[in-house]
Amino acid sequence: MAQKNILIICGEPSGELHAATLVSSLKKLRPDWKIFGVGGSLLSNAGAEIIYNIKDLSVMGLFDVLKKLPRFIALKNRILQKLEHHKIEAVIFVDFSGFNLRLAKDINNRIPTIYYVSPQVWASREARVKTIKKYIRKMIVLFPFEKEFYKKHGMDVELVGHPLLDIVKSKEDKASLLKALNFPTEKTTIALLPGSRKQEINKILPIMLKAAQLINKKLDAQYIIAKPIQSERNIYEHILKKTNLNVAIVEGKTYECINAANFCLVCSGTATLETAIMQKPFLLIYKMNLLNYLLYRPQVKLPYIGLANIVVGRKIIPELIQFQATPDKIAKETLSILNDPARLEKMHKDLAEVKTCLGEPGAAIRASHIIIDFLKA
Repeated sequence: MAQKNILIICGEPSGELHAATLVSSLKKLRPDWKIFGVGGSLLSNAGAEIIYNIKDLSVMGLFDVLKKLPRFIALKNRILQKLEHHKIEAVIFVDFSGFNLRLAKDINNRIPTIYYVSPQVWASREARVKTIKKYIRKMIVLFPFEKEFYKKHGMDVELVGHPLLDIVKSKEDKASLLKALNFPTEKTTIALLPGSRKQEINKILPIMLKAAQLINKKLDAQYIIAKPIQSERNIYEHILKKTNLNVAIVEGKTYECINAANFCLVCSGTATLETAIMQKPFLLIYKMNLLNYLLYRPQVKLPYIGLANIVVGRKIIPELIQFQATPDKIAKETLSILNDPARLEKMHKDLAEVKTCLGEPGAAIRASHIIIDFLKA
C-alpha cells in the first residue's frame, strides 16, 4: 500500500488523548504514512505534524462558541487549504462534533472521511445523524450501543471497544505519591478532578473546595487536585487563595491522583470513565452557565449524563448536576458513601461491571487496522 497523507482533527484534551493513541498505533503499522494533526503536544509526541495547536480552542456553551467563532472560521479555512494543496488522502475526525461536522460538510465527500470517537448523537440532538450519514464514510465507535445506533441508521460502522482501557493505569503507587506531597498515608484522601476547560475549572473547583470544607467538619481529610498538563496552574492557585484547606495541586498525574484517593469528586466528562476504570468510588458533578444549561438541557434525552451510568444502563454513580451541585449536597453525599461500607462495596462491584462493558484492551490498534483496510479498499 502506497504512502498516504492523513489529517487527524481533535479540539479538546480528551479527544487529543484518543487521537494520540490512534496516531501511535497507525505509525507502528504504517511508519511511512505522513500524519498531519490539529492538536497539541500529545498528538505531536505520537508522531503527527501539528498544523494548528488546539490550546484554548475548547468551548463550553453557545456563548463561548460565538466568542471564538472567528478562530473556528480561520481554522476551517486553513484546513480546507491544506486539503487542497497537500494531497491529503483521508481525514479522521475525533470527537469535537460542533466543528468537525461542519468541516465534513465543506469537504463534501471529496476525500474519504472517518469518525473516531462518535459525537454523542444518541444522547442529544439526534438529527445530527443525518449530517453524519451524508458526509462521513466510516464510523469507528467505542460502545456497543453506538454500533447499534449507527447500524439502525444504515451506516458503515465498526466497534473497537474503549481506548482508555490501554491508557488508564497509575505509574506510581499510593504511598509514593502521598509521601512526595508530605501527606500521611493513613489519612482519608479525596481527589478533585474539576475538568480541563478553564470555564469548567472556574465554575466547579470553587464548589468542590467549599464542599471539602464542609466534609472536614465531620472527617479529617486531605485533598489532591488532578491538574491536566494543558491547564494553566494560575487558575487553580487563584481559586485556592480563598481556602485554608490542605490541598496539593498535582500536574500531569491524573491516574496517580485517582489511585491515591479513597474517594473522588469528578467533573462530568472523560474523567468519570477514567475514574470508573480505576474502580474508585466517586461523585459526578457538573455546573455550567445558567443560560447555556437552559438551552442544552431540553436536548438531552438520556436520564444520566455520566458515561459510567450510561454504559451499564442504570445509575451506579450519583450525579449532582446544576442546581443539585451545591457544596452542602456534595458534602452530604460524600460523607454518606464514605461512612457506609455496604454502599462502598456495592459501588466497587458496579464499577467493575463498567470496565467489563468497555470491551477488551487494544482498541487503538483495532481502529488502525480498520482505517488501513478501509483506505486500501
